Amino acid sequence: MELFETKEKIDRALLVSVDTGDFDAESSLAELFELTGSAGAEAVASITQKLDRAETATCVGSGKLIEIKEYCEAEEIDLIIFDCELTPTQIRNIEAETDVRVIDRTTLILDIFSQRAISKEGKLQVELAQLKYLMPRLTGKGIALSRLGGGIGTRGPGETKLETDRRHIRRRMETLKEQLRDVESHRNELRRRREKNSVITVAIVGYTNAGKSTLMNYLTEAGVLAENKLFATLDPTSRSLKLPSGVTVMLIDTVGFVRRLPHHLVEAFKSTLEEAAKADIILNVCDSSSEEAQLHLEVTSDLLKELGCGDTPIIPVLNKCDLAQNLATELRIGSSVRISAKTGEGIERLLEAIEENLPVRVKKVKLLIPFSDTSLVAEIRRTGTLLSEEYTAEGIEAEAIIDEKFWHKVRDFAIG
Repeated sequence: MELFETKEKIDRALLVSVDTGDFDAESSLAELFELTGSAGAEAVASITQKLDRAETATCVGSGKLIEIKEYCEAEEIDLIIFDCELTPTQIRNIEAETDVRVIDRTTLILDIFSQRAISKEGKLQVELAQLKYLMPRLTGKGIALSRLGGGIGTRGPGETKLETDRRHIRRRMETLKEQLRDVESHRNELRRRREKNSVITVAIVGYTNAGKSTLMNYLTEAGVLAENKLFATLDPTSRSLKLPSGVTVMLIDTVGFVRRLPHHLVEAFKSTLEEAAKADIILNVCDSSSEEAQLHLEVTSDLLKELGCGDTPIIPVLNKCDLAQNLATELRIGSSVRISAKTGEGIERLLEAIEENLPVRVKKVKLLIPFSDTSLVAEIRRTGTLLSEEYTAEGIEAEAIIDEKFWHKVRDFAIG
């Protein structure tokens, strides 16, 4: 008897956009194609309708809904994805008319998050965001929660949780919030310890799929998952990085941003994004080979302002310049740095830019420390960087990198 490998069926998806003029529908739809691929489905085609406002019952007009139904039947479509947030009534009506499973943009993003979450905190945040989204959809006959089979938009907290009553879901949400508070408390303790030890943090933020993880891996050999998919990284990763001057900083890779990210998703991942908000320096990385690069930088900047990062030094980093020799030069960015995290081009300039924006100005000094004050050498090792030391008849001749706070202790011993 022959044995055959069974592969999970890939959903064939039809994307639907309703252009009401509230946002750039074409760019948003292009992003939805990428999101669909990242979720593991195949975006077969898209249908767009221009309306003054979305129809209350079906989002699209009745004629367009018939067109969608006929296309789904002809092309054997498994899934319809709307590039907006749908109400439970709209989902029910569209599914009844087309006999095809329907999800919206938010559900798709949540599905990707559920696939990407690795850490305990990430999984807790995803489940809480999913329950918050599902809660108002449990009223009346609402969304069908007992769907059979798997597929995009059906992953989540699980059938047993979703089929319980609203009271049980509220209890589950409170439990998740309590567990997240514990995790957040631990994260805050780590952050306080870093601040106490004067650890300088540099956060890598930016639009999803901009190459943040590739940059992290190039600089620190962190081994972070780096794929050509949206939201490949969901959980923050921290690694130490020694700059050319000898100063060591903590580099943090964060979850990618995306246009029109629903507010409750930003709220759910606030503790993760706070790693960026509390950083001393922020690297705003964008894919300079994308025609949307300028917009991506602006989206990220706006989100950083929402997180209260207005006074933090932000360095625009134009990544993938090896793929965009002409396009990157046209970007209207101030003190930006062009790099390729894949080839290493421009990395030296990036490290210089980080050093120029260090919160504590450091000094490279030569010292002759008397033997009566040798404890200062141990303190330099602990708080700065000891580049060299040599024992002479007069004392210990040392070359070191220290911060301004420590300078007053050793300035009497400075030489050269």
